[in-house]
Amino acid sequence: MGHTDRTAQSETSDQSRYVIRAGELAHDSYELDLTPERAGWEWSSLRVVALAPGKPLTVPAGEHEYLVLPLSGGCTVQAGGECLEVAGRESVFTDITDYVYVPRRTEVTLTSADGARIALPGSKATTDKPLRYCPRSEVGTGLRGAGPSSRQVNNYSLAVEGVTTSHLLACEVITPGGNWSSYPAHKHEQDSEDERELEEIYYFEIEDGPEGSKGFGLHRTYGSPGRPIDLCCEVHDGDVALVPHGYHGPCVAAPGYDMYYLNVMAGPNEDLVWLAPDDPAHHWIRATWENQEVDPRLPMNK
Repeated sequence: MGHTDRTAQSETSDQSRYVIRAGELAHDSYELDLTPERAGWEWSSLRVVALAPGKPLTVPAGEHEYLVLPLSGGCTVQAGGECLEVAGRESVFTDITDYVYVPRRTEVTLTSADGARIALPGSKATTDKPLRYCPRSEVGTGLRGAGPSSRQVNNYSLAVEGVTTSHLLACEVITPGGNWSSYPAHKHEQDSEDERELEEIYYFEIEDGPEGSKGFGLHRTYGSPGRPIDLCCEVHDGDVALVPHGYHGPCVAAPGYDMYYLNVMAGPNEDLVWLAPDDPAHHWIRATWENQEVDPRLPMNK
């Protein structure tokens, strides 16, 4: 078997292991129910629930902390004797959102008068934090990169921005059609002075074209020394890519189709520091941004 065949075989194997297609882990009101066990690791998890108008959904208590993060619509969060109203948003492409932090061992009931889609990015927790409503004003937003690498980042629980958690880090990235994000490729697979060990989930949504056509994007993960992985694939609305290790990036939005992804990260460290060194071969690209303008389509939501 030649080199090309071996590469294709490796990519097919890694794709089946590390890419979860929309609907593959759906059941009942859950569009996605990704547990650490299914991902093949210990910490990070993600659920996406569809709330029917006026119909409550109870999320059982467990050992995971998580955010109640609206993707579209708003909801009421009942937990610990409190009733918290989350205004939410029209879509991930139109606005940032308020949200709720839910600590471990807390049963929650979610209700939406008009219906909603809610992401529950989570992590195994080792410390107890208070249940907390987080207004839009606490979301850290910023523009990264320049030129065709321009993107917007919204931080909901990322170390110094957003709510303080036990182990969970979560942010959103909005990439205009035709642009690259999560680039230069970077990694977070071990603990050192400039790196932290974090398992990462990429959950994608792709905005439809003006006449309802369905778009797509591309995602890349490749190995670091001694830790092979080889993934380069199309991603569509509702797909998930798992990053257990290795350099990851870019994520590429097809021209004409804006891309959203929710990053969920967690690992064994309790310092909540996000450290992720670039692939040294491509770090030089950052210097080129100094002579380029940020894409005028950004910010896309605020």
